[in-house]
Amino acid sequence: MISLPLLAHPVSLVTLAKCIWALGVVSWYLLRLPFELKVRRTRVADATHRTLREYTLLTISTLGLGIVPAVFCLTGWPRGLTYATSPLQVTAGALVFIAALWLFWRTHRDLGRNWSVTLEIKETHQLITHGVYRAVRHPMYSAFFLWAVAQALLLPNLVAGLSGLIGFGILFAFRVGREEQMMRETFGPQYDAYMQRTKRIIPGVY
Repeated sequence: MISLPLLAHPVSLVTLAKCIWALGVVSWYLLRLPFELKVRRTRVADATHRTLREYTLLTISTLGLGIVPAVFCLTGWPRGLTYATSPLQVTAGALVFIAALWLFWRTHRDLGRNWSVTLEIKETHQLITHGVYRAVRHPMYSAFFLWAVAQALLLPNLVAGLSGLIGFGILFAFRVGREEQMMRETFGPQYDAYMQRTKRIIPGVY
């Protein structure tokens, strides 16, 4: 019998989990890029919500979902708060990230030119209620929360793993109400009726 030689330095489970997280982030960027290029050609009718508060919340979310976990993946910091992981936890994290990426892509596809990074109203803005928007009002937020859960499962560190839930949670808590008020001011009773028949981020629950 011929036996295959073992790798001298097998990839550790933590390294694999870090690579999956990094691949998920790169995939997120590549999925968004064509939509971002497309909406640049769409004029904005109302940009009054582009405030310092808005950019501060976006920065906090970026820190939690991007910068803090990236520092951990590259340096291992903070080492004292790293714990042992398991193949089941890493697998669950990968599956949740796949679900987040699918929902992220589908949300962009359903929104089309109505999508934007900051709170704003386009000149040709439409109220989207089809596709994933039939189930929840903010599926983009749902996708980011799934990303944050995947990060918590993949990165076995109390700071890097949980920073996504904290960072994006802060953005969600201080932004979603203002976003819905902006939509009510723009679409009036149409949006009020939409709010009555949908939940925010979890179908039928919340």
